[in-house]
Amino acid sequence: MEIMERQQPNILITGTPGTGKSTLAAEVALQSGLAYIDVSELCKQQELYEGWDDEYECHILDEDRVVDELESQVSMGGHIVDYHGCDFFPERWFDIVFVLRTDNTFLYDRLQARGYSEKKLKENVECEIFQTLLEEAREAYRPEIVHELRSDNVEDMERNLEQIVKWAKGWPSTSPT
Repeated sequence: MEIMERQQPNILITGTPGTGKSTLAAEVALQSGLAYIDVSELCKQQELYEGWDDEYECHILDEDRVVDELESQVSMGGHIVDYHGCDFFPERWFDIVFVLRTDNTFLYDRLQARGYSEKKLKENVECEIFQTLLEEAREAYRPEIVHELRSDNVEDMERNLEQIVKWAKGWPSTSPT
């Protein structure tokens, strides 16, 4: 298969649920002109599941079907991909990866407001404490394209938005080598 040179970058925005990924990714897409892909929403629409997890009261994602569903459009470039996991996406898809991190007190309150069960809430906060998604991103992608961003408050969100949009508009000159 011939590798096609992308005309626009692909950006992955990931992090623990409640860190502000979807809000940030949607706004980056608006301001940068890149297409927004909410992987959770895509999975709901296309029923890209392999089952149901009774313990966590959620669907089990069929990662292979998700990759198959996204391959053709993402390979063209010009996308912001938003999902709380990242290690199953092919490394070749992304030019840069942003991992949002949130103080555990803020994260706890956000997830509690969403109605998360105590078990689900506790495990997501622990995931953040142990930097699980940051480590997952660092293991799955080249270290120079993985960037950790604080996402505790509106000021952080605005700074992150400005930084990512600036990067996207300056691509490929802003792309790491």
